[in-house]
Amino acid sequence: MKEIKYAGNFGDKIRSDCAISLELKQSGGIELQLESKVERMFGTEIRKQVQELLHSLDVEHARLEIRDSGALPFVIAARLEAALENTGRSDKSFIPEILPQNLAETEKDKSRFSRLYLPGNSPAMMLNAGIHQPDGIILDLEDSVAPAKKAEARLLVRNALCQVDFYGAERMVRINQLPAGLEDLDYIVPHHVHLVLIPKCENSRQVKEVDERIQAILRQENQTREIFLMPIIESCLGVENAFEMACASERVVAMAIGLEDFTADLGVARTPGGEESLYARSRVVNACKAAGIQPIDSVFSDVGDMDALKENVRQSRALGFEGMGCIHPRQVPVIHEGFAPSEREVQKAEKIVEAFADASARGLGVISIGSKMIDPPVVKRAQQTMKLAFRFGKRVKK
Repeated sequence: MKEIKYAGNFGDKIRSDCAISLELKQSGGIELQLESKVERMFGTEIRKQVQELLHSLDVEHARLEIRDSGALPFVIAARLEAALENTGRSDKSFIPEILPQNLAETEKDKSRFSRLYLPGNSPAMMLNAGIHQPDGIILDLEDSVAPAKKAEARLLVRNALCQVDFYGAERMVRINQLPAGLEDLDYIVPHHVHLVLIPKCENSRQVKEVDERIQAILRQENQTREIFLMPIIESCLGVENAFEMACASERVVAMAIGLEDFTADLGVARTPGGEESLYARSRVVNACKAAGIQPIDSVFSDVGDMDALKENVRQSRALGFEGMGCIHPRQVPVIHEGFAPSEREVQKAEKIVEAFADASARGLGVISIGSKMIDPPVVKRAQQTMKLAFRFGKRVKK
């Protein structure tokens, strides 16, 4: 009886992906039937790649059908490996070469005003996401991926971390809810992910589990990089335990709140004004500030209402949040504008930075503006404000 396994996606609206059916055989070599929208330009290269991939995965006899809608080589490799895993053959992997720019590391205090969610099983959305200049790009393995596609998505996200140009955006992955999320880490940690988002987090033990697993994988891979963590609070219990999660590891650099699941747990509807979540959002902000990490607000779900988004950003910043999620690229510039420092803030920061430079030049340990003493944390915030002023074009470096 034939045992045919499938992987990937194909359809009229599917782009930059492929669907593969694979039947392992005992003899006869490789039989490949290819239907591709780019057959004329790349048919020969696709056939060659598939032959080389199968050889590297120790498959010498198989029948394949590939329906291609313009998939890049890293996508074809992920889909082929997923189909092979579905046969029970999972002893070998094909890891694409990593782009040089994807070897760059991130910083603990990097600005995270915007983080753009992308479904982890949809390659078309990944390819040019970086050109919209979000602070972070999240390859999502959780809610946006159907349960039957989780294993495929892991391979695709792994290959994307190697081969997609993120244009300087922080490379983030949202893993699945624990304990399944711990298995996701094997696929992403070795491949230069910057930050791991932990969904539906409710206690410090979950944060420590993820952190310990990451450190174990890094030791196994002989890597000494820092991989940062962002727990996502999505329940009433999570809100109550916010501070303990914020302090669970020195690698926790931010904490987010997810209001769709939180309001469902609270038993109320989410409203545009957000009155029902004011306590939770304020508590998360306070926990983050007390722990010295960045509080990140929830996504705004109406991608067509930019005026409402602008007001939501204003409220978010007024509460003390330092960023929020995006589910569409058009939301990125609105969020950046809302979280960028105002002219008044820039002018104040300029005075503090200049006073600090003057005091340092004169060897003074005390900084003051007029009769007001300036503490080191205030100087640090002013320096960060000026860094943002340069980034958003509010000031030009001399």
